[in-house]
Amino acid sequence: MLLWIAFSLMTGAAILAVLWPLRSVAAGVPAAASAAEADLAVYRDQLAEIERDREAGLIGAAEGEAARTEVARRILRASAEAEQQKAASKGADTRRRAAAIIALIGVPAMAGGLYLFLGSPLYPPQPLAQRLEARPDQTDIAILIRKVETHLEANPNDGRGYEVVAPIYSRLGRLDDAARAWSNAIRLLGSNATRQTGLGEALTTQAGGVVTAEAKAAFQAALAADAKDPKARYFLGLAAEQDGKPAEAGRIWGALAADSPPDAPWLGLVRESMARVGAAPAPAGAVAGAPGPNAADVAAAESLTPEQRSQMVRGMVERLETRLAEDGNDIEGWLRLMRAWNVLGEAEKAKAAAGEARAHFAKDEGALGRIDALARELGLGS
Repeated sequence: MLLWIAFSLMTGAAILAVLWPLRSVAAGVPAAASAAEADLAVYRDQLAEIERDREAGLIGAAEGEAARTEVARRILRASAEAEQQKAASKGADTRRRAAAIIALIGVPAMAGGLYLFLGSPLYPPQPLAQRLEARPDQTDIAILIRKVETHLEANPNDGRGYEVVAPIYSRLGRLDDAARAWSNAIRLLGSNATRQTGLGEALTTQAGGVVTAEAKAAFQAALAADAKDPKARYFLGLAAEQDGKPAEAGRIWGALAADSPPDAPWLGLVRESMARVGAAPAPAGAVAGAPGPNAADVAAAESLTPEQRSQMVRGMVERLETRLAEDGNDIEGWLRLMRAWNVLGEAEKAKAAAGEARAHFAKDEGALGRIDALARELGLGS
């Protein structure tokens, strides 16, 4: 019922919008015609007055005739104008009637036809909440976000909800909301690398690319949870660069490049950053075909018996160690040796390999930075 009342009011408003200008047009035409009629009446009075003055001898016959001629000319002109105004009034009346018919019949008919074609009075109301419930697979990002926000308003301690919506806020540029959501997720669910790097990245982007103290603390917390987190390591290198410590930034990025697989998506950015601070480029991951165990070799050894696995891995480590004793200029080999001894549980041998590596690269600041970074990562100390 309310729908039809609304439709009636809108239709009435549309008709009024059409008819109201016609009112002023209709009033203007009779006014012009009445003015012409008034002029004719004045001119007729002037003729009668001229005739009375002539009979009374107030004006001469020649003067009276001239005055009558002038007034007669004016009467003819006023009569012509009156006829034109009447014709115009008749045409305006016709157009007014046509416009009124269109407004009274055409507008409602057109509106009703469009509604029957595009809509239906049988559709029930569809509030946003009901639409969200009826369409859980809705792909409209705004509706999805609103659904999560409504849920969080009712359940403010749902950390998982904050964790879900936080990266969406970041992609939409809602950085204040993203940082707040990550903070709530950390508060409710605890700290981990993903949440801390999300918070740090949101704060950094919010600051225009500057790693603020709060963002740096978040990245350090992420690294404490996962020492290999590439995003946290990159941004900590960026923080060092922004603090005026290019050598430290180069060491951090060099270690990250060394630990990254060759197809890592972030490797190009890391190498560009290293070039920016003047650090020597470092190859990523293990060198193909290089002797010595790498992570893949150790993983493959897990399919063997304990005795076979120990024999295979130790043989590879010993061959690498022998080669490095002959040619100790292979920084990648030393890093692999340190990792291999650490995987085998030989912390002392891994620490000794780190010491030998430092001796070989005592004058190479970049190599020393990579060795120290790996030693800290493996818990070998300085």
